[in-house]
Amino acid sequence: MKILVIGSGGVGGFYGAKLVQSGHDVTFVARGQHLEAMRQTGLQIEGDSGISLALQRVTVVEDPRTVKHPDLVLIAVKLWDLKDMAAQLKDVVGPSTTVLSLQNGVVKDIVLKKAFGDKAVIGGVGYVATSIGRPGVIKQVGNLQKIRLGTYGGAPSPLVSELANSLASVGVDALVSDDIQRVLWEKFVFLVGLSSMTCLTRLTIGPIRENPVSRHMLQCVISEAVNTGLAHKVALPVDYAATAMALVDQLPYSMTSSMFHDLDKGNRLELPWLGGGVISLAEEAGVQVPVNQFIADALSPHVNGRPAAK
Repeated sequence: MKILVIGSGGVGGFYGAKLVQSGHDVTFVARGQHLEAMRQTGLQIEGDSGISLALQRVTVVEDPRTVKHPDLVLIAVKLWDLKDMAAQLKDVVGPSTTVLSLQNGVVKDIVLKKAFGDKAVIGGVGYVATSIGRPGVIKQVGNLQKIRLGTYGGAPSPLVSELANSLASVGVDALVSDDIQRVLWEKFVFLVGLSSMTCLTRLTIGPIRENPVSRHMLQCVISEAVNTGLAHKVALPVDYAATAMALVDQLPYSMTSSMFHDLDKGNRLELPWLGGGVISLAEEAGVQVPVNQFIADALSPHVNGRPAAK
C-alpha cells in the first residue's frame, strides 16, 4: 500500500513506523527539527528499555501536496489543524484513496466526511502512550500498542483488513470492529472525562477520583457524553458511564491527559473538539450537558494558549 502519514508526532510517527516495518510504502509529513532529523537519520521508536525500532531511512516531506493519490491517508495532526489540512488534501485524495484519522474524539470524522465523502472515510481508534522524545525519535511509555479499525456501515473493506493484518504482524494489537462508531464513542466519553477534569482541577486522576465531590463531577461529565451518544443513535450500553468509571479506577494515580500537558505548557487546547464536541453534538440532539458546559466555560480563556500577561 502507498500510505501518506500527515503528522509524524507521537501517534502518526508510531503507527507510520510500524507500517514501514510491515513493508508498506510510507511517506511521512513533518516539520522543523523533526523533519530534518528524519531526513538525516531516519525514525526511531524508543521504549522504556531502549530503542525498539530503528528505521535508518524514511521518506519524509514538508508539503503533503507533493504526494498524489495514495491508497491511504493517515491523519494525526492536532484537531485545530484538521479543517485546513483537509483543504490542502483536496488534490491529494484521489477517487480510490481511503482517509483514516487517529485523532482524538468523534468530531474529526464528521469533518472528514464533509470534505471527502462518507465512502472515503474509515474509523480508527489508537491506544498508545507516545510523544516526540527528541527530533527523529518517538518515545513510547509502557507496552500498550493497540488499534481498532472499521468502516462506517456497508461491506467490510479489504483495505481495512490488510491494514489491521499488517499492524498485527509487527506486534500491534490490531482488530477490525463491526461497529467502529461505538468504539470511537467508548474512548471519547472516557477521554472527555479525563481531559476535562484534569485540566479543570490541575490535578492527576488519583485525587480527582478519591474526592467524593470531584468524583461525582467526573461521573456527570461522562454520563452527559454517554447520553449525547445515545441520542445520536450510537450503540453504547445505557450503563456505559459506570463502565467508564471502572476504567478510571484502573488508571495510574499519577495519570493526567494530553490536554492537561498542553494546558501546563501554555499551548492551545483540543477542548472545542473534546468537551466542546459533546456540547455541540448535545445541542444538535436536544440533550442538556450543564457540567460539560461549565467546564468548557471555565477553561475558555486557555483554549488558544496561555493568556498573555499585561
